[in-house]
Parts: sequence; C-alpha cells; structure tokens
Amino acid sequence: MVSTELSTRAGDDQVVVVLRGELDVAEAAKVAAALAVVATSGRTVIVDLEGLDFIDSSGLAALVHARRHARRAGCDLLLAAPQQQVLRMLAITRLIDVFAIHARVDEAAVSAGRIPVVLTPEARSPALPAMASQTHCGLLAAGDAA
Repeated sequence: MVSTELSTRAGDDQVVVVLRGELDVAEAAKVAAALAVVATSGRTVIVDLEGLDFIDSSGLAALVHARRHARRAGCDLLLAAPQQQVLRMLAITRLIDVFAIHARVDEAAVSAGRIPVVLTPEARSPALPAMASQTHCGLLAAGDAA
C-alpha cells in the first residue's frame, strides 16, 4: 500500500502544500484534516500535485473541502503541476472548471495575486467609498460571499 506524503512550506501570503504518492480513500481523511488547517490560515494555499501519482474521488473530495475552507477564510486554494491521472480525474468530474490549475507552483504563486475583485454590499453603499473588500490573503474572488 502506497501512502500519501504531505509537507508544507509557508511564505507571507501563501502556503504551498506538497502531496506525493497516492491519495485514496485510505489517506483522504488525514489529508483533508491537514488541508483544512492550512486552508484556514488566512493565506492562499497552493497544492503542489507534481508528486501525486493517483487520486480517487475521496482525494478529490478532500481538495474540494479544503478549497471551501480557504474560500470561507477569504482566500483561495490553487492546484499546481497535476500529473496526467490527476488531471484526467479533475476533467472527468468537471472539477477542472472549479479549481484554478497551473502547470507549475511558481505560476500559481504569481497568479494568486491576480484574483478578480468583488465589491461587497457595504462597499457599494453611497455612505462608503467604492472599494474592494480585502482580506489578509488578497482580494475576494468573484462569486464568493464577503
């Protein structure tokens, strides 16, 4: 049985989570819990999938839940460098349309600062200046609640 290795490295505004091995039902709960902690850190999360050889639906669910945690914290979760099998699973499940997916971690890091702005209802109020709501990790992404 091949397990999933998870390691992190943090910067000021981003955390890179490196996944290696196979992410399946046997490992998904452990990885989901670790990703949830990182996703609520107030920083953009970049999941480096270069070393992940296999993912099943449980592993995909772990990524979806982590993205939801990140979004609730006002940040985002980006995927980087997925291998062919992982990319195929993302495409089959149409999650390829949900996640921002980048060829390399450095590309994801650069794009993390270019998230579309959403004006909150308060920012649209005539009593307040029209400015975007910002969080520690950047601007709110389009479609996310403030």
